[in-house]
Amino acid sequence: MKKFLQRNIVPLVFLVLCTIGFRYSGLSWMFFANDLMTRLARNSFLVISLIIPVLAGMGLNFGIVLGAMAGQFAAFITVVHNMTGMTGFLAACAMSIPFAILFGWLTGILFNNAKGKEMITGLILGFFANGLYQLVCLILVGWVIPISNKALLLPSGTGFVNTIDLKIWQYALDKFYVLRFKTITIPGLKYLNNINIPVLTLVVVAVLCTLVVLLFRTKLGQDLRAVGQNRHIAEVAGIKVDRVRIIAVIFSTVLAAWGQLIFLQNIGNVQVYGSHVQVGTFAVAALLIGGATVSRATIGQALLGTVLFHALFIVSPLAGKNIMGSAQVGEYFRVFIAYGVIGIALALHAWQRLAKPGKK
Repeated sequence: MKKFLQRNIVPLVFLVLCTIGFRYSGLSWMFFANDLMTRLARNSFLVISLIIPVLAGMGLNFGIVLGAMAGQFAAFITVVHNMTGMTGFLAACAMSIPFAILFGWLTGILFNNAKGKEMITGLILGFFANGLYQLVCLILVGWVIPISNKALLLPSGTGFVNTIDLKIWQYALDKFYVLRFKTITIPGLKYLNNINIPVLTLVVVAVLCTLVVLLFRTKLGQDLRAVGQNRHIAEVAGIKVDRVRIIAVIFSTVLAAWGQLIFLQNIGNVQVYGSHVQVGTFAVAALLIGGATVSRATIGQALLGTVLFHALFIVSPLAGKNIMGSAQVGEYFRVFIAYGVIGIALALHAWQRLAKPGKK
């Protein structure tokens, strides 16, 4: 029991917080379950994209922000060329791959030159890449990069507008097939009426989970684990450590690009200069809340963390309003939680490294 509590203290604490928050929020089970199902479908892909670098010994990849940028670049192209429906969404996924591979390759090279400091490097890289991203979207678009649809540009004719509508392929996955439970008569489940389940989106997430599990049963997967456990021994065993690490980052970046597109098809628009900014922070926080650490993460922890983190997102504004008289209190609390859990996880990781024999 003691070991169980030590391993699962973080998710247990958040389960208690979500329960208390739900109690004081006054939300109905139907609304809560529907909103939570929607958030699980649209956010879990991004959280799962963090697992491969963790198991490869690179820590929490804040660099998935670059993957989100790759996905958004592809989304802009589909809007400019008016690619609609599932065709437009799949085209965006395909066009994001070269962007994501390029960004992942460059990120992997940088990480190989900053071994042991990948997390802070990825965080700062995200800020630097955001500057280049804004340079492209605000200055080069419409000036160097021609855009035929002038409605997408600012009045000056240079730079994208703040918000671009993605209704041309909104809900391409989510509404492809929706399983609706209108009436459930099983005793104890009467509160779960009118639940809508986006089947195809959840199937895509399930396929990703299966592929990640299968990946780590391959030779490449074993190399990733070996590098994550001990880089020196892996190198002595003949594994090309730097190459394997770059592959891990490329995988993570491509998955993050697709995850961002799944997120955007649910939202229906993209905040050109802001949609990608918090992707890394919120995905990392969700993974840690599920019980993962800097050196160990599983699919189950990613999914559990997504559920708990976004359950807190749902209940905290109304709970804050009902308890403190201001919904803004709930907003402050969940932002504090997101950054706080990351800070605590990094502090514990540093403490554990110092506690190991031979570490100073």
